[in-house]
Amino acid sequence: MCFIFLFSALTLAQGKDVVTIAGQVMDLKVEKKIVVVNEKTFVWDQNTLFYDDKGSLVTADKLRKNFKVFIEATWVKNKPYTITKIYISPN
Repeated sequence: MCFIFLFSALTLAQGKDVVTIAGQVMDLKVEKKIVVVNEKTFVWDQNTLFYDDKGSLVTADKLRKNFKVFIEATWVKNKPYTITKIYISPN
């Protein structure tokens, strides 16, 4: 019984926090898959979905400095924020 309680407590402790943020791209390093928005650094991976302002899927090369974005990301302790979805608006 104690083992089950301990295992479930450790599983909950490793849960991911979901973060949403809207702002302007302050810095961008496409080759390293890094974007800075509102002084927070985010990374993306092969599972990240990029959308334009109409909701259509686009590629990461559409992202530019000074574009406005809305980001949904996950955060795990001692790891960077990883983008799950990013909505890009040139305005």
